[in-house]
Amino acid sequence: MKRSFLMGVAALALMAGAANAADLKFKPGEDSKFNWASFEEFKKGHDLKGQTLTIFGPWRGEDEALFKSVYAYFVEATGAEIKYSSSENYEQQIVIDTQAGSPPDVAILPQPGLIADLASKGYLTPLGDETKQWLLDNYAAGQSWVDLSTYNGKDGTAALYAFPYKIDVKSLVWYVPENFEDAGYEVPKTMEELKALTEKIAADGEKPWCIGLGSGGATGWPATDWVEDLMLRTQAPDVYDKWVKNEIPFNDPAVTGALDEFGWFARNDQFVDGGAAAVASTDFRDSPKGLFTSPPKCYLHHQASFIPSFFPEGTVIGEDADFFYMPPYESKKELGNPVLGAGTLALITKDTPAARAFIEFLKTPIAHEVWMAQTSFLTPYKSVNVDIYGNPPLKKQGEILLSATTFRFDGSDLMPGKIGAGAFWTGMVDFVGGKSSADVAADVQKAWDAIK
Repeated sequence: MKRSFLMGVAALALMAGAANAADLKFKPGEDSKFNWASFEEFKKGHDLKGQTLTIFGPWRGEDEALFKSVYAYFVEATGAEIKYSSSENYEQQIVIDTQAGSPPDVAILPQPGLIADLASKGYLTPLGDETKQWLLDNYAAGQSWVDLSTYNGKDGTAALYAFPYKIDVKSLVWYVPENFEDAGYEVPKTMEELKALTEKIAADGEKPWCIGLGSGGATGWPATDWVEDLMLRTQAPDVYDKWVKNEIPFNDPAVTGALDEFGWFARNDQFVDGGAAAVASTDFRDSPKGLFTSPPKCYLHHQASFIPSFFPEGTVIGEDADFFYMPPYESKKELGNPVLGAGTLALITKDTPAARAFIEFLKTPIAHEVWMAQTSFLTPYKSVNVDIYGNPPLKKQGEILLSATTFRFDGSDLMPGKIGAGAFWTGMVDFVGGKSSADVAADVQKAWDAIK
């Protein structure tokens, strides 16, 4: 739900589009920054002339046009025709289509919970051990991507059913470089340094953070990202995994510890613009505006890669505003560099030669680089040329992904809707309002018990 909200809902009817060879955005062989050798190699092994590949996905508008610019190379290489479609209610539509026995060949979805449901009902085709090994070898934090792509089939046996493609990064802290320079502040490299910087800004008589949880009926969700980031920085990945499945209770000390770490930042009147009382009532879209006032109302803002959409018009990322990786604790080096994010996963919903060939196509650097060179695309693929990213901020986020030792999907999106898009959200509002972490966590666990 949260992800759908953030992506926005375009009032568009079902759309379909086909690609042909004339649509190539970058002419093969011309720009040496691209891995054209991977394209030529793929071309040799796949002749699908006369075949049509149907793909159903979440992308509409600009993202659909960008995806089309990528799959045009599949069309050029194979001779196949591609028919891509989406729907405003794509989550419901893919369920209807699979249940009716008329699925697309390939579905691309951003919800692991929905994918798990489709796999458990036997609607997906396993991608095999070769693809599993490919992810381990070629994606940074490869085991994390294998874990994210593995689901139980109809018989209860776990298998790799998904191929992660197009990732979003959430573990970011935004700031204005000029404000840092004027005040003599430096970008922190550890959580201990981030806390020390927070205390230093407050000691200087300023407010370190802008934090806003307001989001209409979804109020509270920005705090869940904070808690998820802090869980990954205080606990091992398997503890995070158990938490999102409720294999450890929500009121486990590991969880209340992460809540209290968030509270260290958000519940201190000296640390937040407007004081702690303003956190729940400030709209998340308005929250970062304090970075840009003169004098600044705050110096730091934790939010995912989409937030520049709500910065003042004309803001140039990398100049007027910038970001750094939400740092890990120096005292917990064994947890490495965890990254919280989201993304889309490609699935075979109808086993055809063209569908299998498309998954193979996604293993080529060119299938990533064509989108990288434009906008709105990040990849953990180690063999791509990061210099091809369309702008410096994208490259910087791409490098954060490549430096990750662990990647985990947004936790609230992995939880049942009544928890991840319900009790967790409202619990965070209660928490910033003064309720203890123990009481908030107990409330969420009670809600989870009620749906078992």
